[in-house]
Amino acid sequence: MATKRVSVIGSGIVGETLANGFLAHGYEVMRGSRDPGKLADWRSGAGAVASTGDFAACAAHADLVVLAVKGTAATSAVALCGEGALDGKIVIDTTNPIADATPEDGVLRFFTGQNESLMERLQAQVPAARFVKAFSSVGSALMVDPELPGGPPTMFICGDDDGAKGQVRSLLGGFGWEVDDLGSAKAARAIEPLCMLWCIPGFRDNDWVHAFKMLRP
Repeated sequence: MATKRVSVIGSGIVGETLANGFLAHGYEVMRGSRDPGKLADWRSGAGAVASTGDFAACAAHADLVVLAVKGTAATSAVALCGEGALDGKIVIDTTNPIADATPEDGVLRFFTGQNESLMERLQAQVPAARFVKAFSSVGSALMVDPELPGGPPTMFICGDDDGAKGQVRSLLGGFGWEVDDLGSAKAARAIEPLCMLWCIPGFRDNDWVHAFKMLRP
């Protein structure tokens, strides 16, 4: 990666996992929350290259921003970054459009339709940002340095900016992933529903530690 300064927006387990992962891989990390005070314990244990702030501070801190909030909060989180604050920046979008409704037979419900994706909504909200979908089809336990008997799993990515995807590909390789670039932001319509498939073994069998792998001859 050209930058070693990263902002991670989100106070949940995904945000914490990725923030800690970036720190472990030598990045300077700012972690953001609507209420930065919630992250005081994380900051106190994360070292000198870690800091916290609100979403606007995170957007200003780095050229690489990771959006790691609930799908229902994604558009408001982006808005709270401030007008123009994400322009030109790489935004790794980990979100999925999971509705608040209860899953049916282990199948999540989405608030988007088949012919749209949450990432497309976010890209339309900030056209000058460089969104790349990643980390959306695996659980937090395997997001950083996954070790599985079958070798490195596959991270599916997409986005409209080839340069941004190239930098994210490099980052993911450093995090122990194979990468399959599925094309433009429209491919998020296929990548985001992989979250549904990934979650079914968890809801049915309490199996939350697995990942997808693309196999070719």
